Amino acid sequence: MTDSHTSLEHYHDPADKRFAKALREGSPEAFGAFLAFDDAALHGVDKVIPRKYTELMALAVALTTQCVYCIEGHTAAAHKEGATEAEIAETVFVTAALRAGGGMAHGLMAMKMFRRSADSAAS
Repeated sequence: MTDSHTSLEHYHDPADKRFAKALREGSPEAFGAFLAFDDAALHGVDKVIPRKYTELMALAVALTTQCVYCIEGHTAAAHKEGATEAEIAETVFVTAALRAGGGMAHGLMAMKMFRRSADSAAS
């Protein structure tokens, strides 16, 4: 791609993390509050869930939200906390199953709405 102002080479460029400075400068209070919240949720002194499991949960959420930066960071952090390759693989499939379950749950709603529409049309 030649025109960097109108197109992107790809969406997830690791160099994009440099824009965190712009977020921090643009909204310093919210940026600071986010960092403090993130730190408390993942590393707080009162946490009862072991760090490895926290990171596996974070990875599962990252897979669901499809945040490549979070996937990268939480996979590395889970490994650092002792997660095995098999645990990462299991986390991937638990995530996939729950994501598919959401589709099924919304499918139930679609069926209910179809029946409601059909019943309304028949009356």
